[in-house]
Amino acid sequence: MPISAAQRAALLTATTVLLAAGCSDGGDDAEASRPSGTAGIPALTSQQLSWSPCPAPSAAEGGGPAPSPLPGGAVWECSFLQTPLDWSVPEGETIELALIRARARDQERRIGSLVFNFGGPGGSGVTALPGFANDYEALRGRYDLVSFDPRGVGRSDPVECLTDKELDAYYALDFTPDDEAEERTLSDAQKKYAAGCERDAGPALPHVGTENAARDMDLMRQVLGDDKLHYFGISYGTELGGVYAHLFPKNVGRALFDAVVDPEAGVEEGALGQARGFQLALDNFARDCVDRGEECTLPGSTVAEIETFVTDLLASLDKEPIAGIGDRKLTQTQATNGIAQALYSKEFWTYLEQGLSDAEGGDGALLLTLSDSMNGRGQNGSYSNIQAANAAINCVDFKQRYTLGQAKERLGQFREASPVFGDFMGWGLSSCSQWPVPGSWEHPDVSAPGAAPILVVGNTGDPATPYEGARSMVKALGVGVELTYEGEGHGAYNSGNACVKKAVDGYLLDGKVPASGTVCK
Repeated sequence: MPISAAQRAALLTATTVLLAAGCSDGGDDAEASRPSGTAGIPALTSQQLSWSPCPAPSAAEGGGPAPSPLPGGAVWECSFLQTPLDWSVPEGETIELALIRARARDQERRIGSLVFNFGGPGGSGVTALPGFANDYEALRGRYDLVSFDPRGVGRSDPVECLTDKELDAYYALDFTPDDEAEERTLSDAQKKYAAGCERDAGPALPHVGTENAARDMDLMRQVLGDDKLHYFGISYGTELGGVYAHLFPKNVGRALFDAVVDPEAGVEEGALGQARGFQLALDNFARDCVDRGEECTLPGSTVAEIETFVTDLLASLDKEPIAGIGDRKLTQTQATNGIAQALYSKEFWTYLEQGLSDAEGGDGALLLTLSDSMNGRGQNGSYSNIQAANAAINCVDFKQRYTLGQAKERLGQFREASPVFGDFMGWGLSSCSQWPVPGSWEHPDVSAPGAAPILVVGNTGDPATPYEGARSMVKALGVGVELTYEGEGHGAYNSGNACVKKAVDGYLLDGKVPASGTVCK
């Protein structure tokens, strides 16, 4: 069944909001080289933010209309924060970070600001926060809800690597090459992409990493007038929050980490974890399909048979793409992307089932729409910079550089982790192979001795940040309090689970720390 324009628009909006929900090893030398903070920079800490009604999102933020008023008619306010381009030279050149705010309803009982990062890395907080506003209305009772576009993202000096037309071609490429010719094509494309990022970002490219973003948040805390940083980090936002807690443990207020990145995992371990996570989510999707019997439109009466159908479909698309949207066809890469996108939330399993059924019949529009959302492509053909920023931040953070040959050597373990996503994740190790800027760490140091308790929420069915990452984060922090949600999808708080919401709201609003090991079903 062809997907309608209205259906496509609704799906793009929903999935874009969902995703805008992935590391020098800390040591004595690293600690000695770090700037001491922002207290000695009065030109920055004393700056006054000029708040005004928010404009429509920029193209780099994903476009669309200005955010709608909040319940009760409150208006979203936006501003810019001046922060150093290079925190090792804090009194040098500055850049602007875009901020968004919704004032607390009860100003007399206001706790302070609650700063959100929705992940990516590369997601625009300025566009994501209004999209999730209804989920956080209880928190707005006593917090100013605040988010921002981190450096290199959205309206904050965005990194943009290729033109929209070039990106259409890039995302249609075969990212799982089958021979030397395809490997050369992929290598040439990666080189062109990295060169485009360097040309666009210039001297800012080395400074878009997570540690600088964490320092930006501490400056933000001070300019917002808060003694402590109250924080809500999702997905990559948990890594950013962990790095902040390591750098500024005494400044941590009430902090929630949801959909937790494993801070102990390097590039290869993280990619293998995601391969297993997405495979688990696909297993659960297929099992649900089997349990529904004839209601399920996919061929196969067992989980194995449905997943064989998926792998056969992807293999056929590798040989011959099918009709997609307009003159754009659905390739194997885009189909894999689309399947992964739909596994971020159980709410999208219906779209995944329909998209797979349609593709079997030669119509790739729905899977291509899902892939477009993953890549930040709007219906008008313009791209946000979410993927460019994702590449720039990850490649500046992580030291590891895998050549295509080294990625190829590791395909066996990735295929074992996931028959569907293994090749895609394995070849993806090479994505920073030609990056012009060196990385900083093998994995981030998030140890935070002396920090206040941090609530860490792991979801057992999370495909993108597997559940094991939550336990690893709790251990690495040293101050983490673990809460488990036995559910599906990426993240827990926005799942609608009443138990999770009660525990998190009780912690953030009333300071009630749940018992570590609490389980919500």
